[in-house]
Amino acid sequence: MYLPYGYSEDTQYPVFYLMHGGWSDENGYLGTPDNPNKLKNILDHGIADGVIQPMIVVCPTYNNTSSEDSASYSLALTLTDNYHNELINDLIPAVEGTYSTYAEDITPESLAASRDYRAFCGFSMGSVATWRTFQYCLDYFRYFMPSSGSLTTDGEAMADMVRESGHDWDDFFIFAASGTNDFAYSSFKAQIDAMAAVEGGTFRYADNETEGNLYFLEKEGGSHSGEYALLYIYNGLSWIWR
Repeated sequence: MYLPYGYSEDTQYPVFYLMHGGWSDENGYLGTPDNPNKLKNILDHGIADGVIQPMIVVCPTYNNTSSEDSASYSLALTLTDNYHNELINDLIPAVEGTYSTYAEDITPESLAASRDYRAFCGFSMGSVATWRTFQYCLDYFRYFMPSSGSLTTDGEAMADMVRESGHDWDDFFIFAASGTNDFAYSSFKAQIDAMAAVEGGTFRYADNETEGNLYFLEKEGGSHSGEYALLYIYNGLSWIWR
């Protein structure tokens, strides 16, 4: 977990849940207190410079019994599909029942009421987990930041997730990103294009929340690597809650 410098129980903070990709674990992005990774410095400087809003960042894992779980593609798909149960029933109450967030308490009603201040993000298999969170947890999250990891190229299936949730087009925003040299780019772009093509306005392509709910950044020459994952996260964090 990451708490912003000057964290105070007298201040309410939005919460950014950031899932790792394959062959990684909950320490992949932030590192440890004794050996922090680049993202910790990005958060520190971004918040200090006023580019990123002060927020709590939580790095969970979908791994089951060991970090080796994510080395199995088929197992990782199963684990990311099931992860929403732990996210909603265990992780969010544990985090937001301990730290000062916009949730008044950890009842389902309060967590749903504070969804505007909750985001889920992930790269690669973490992106698959992000799409699954979108599928199962629209009641609890407003912002989703998937990158370089697709779920389906069936736009109608994605739209059905929204329709079945009871939410409207202006109840969420998807900030997506990928690189043109990323092996996952073509399938990821195909999913975004299919969603944007759905009739009826469930998904509306725009770079702002007033006009739409779906935006896609493409990095020319970007590959499937942690360097570009951090770039996408930084761009998303610079935009969200401003």
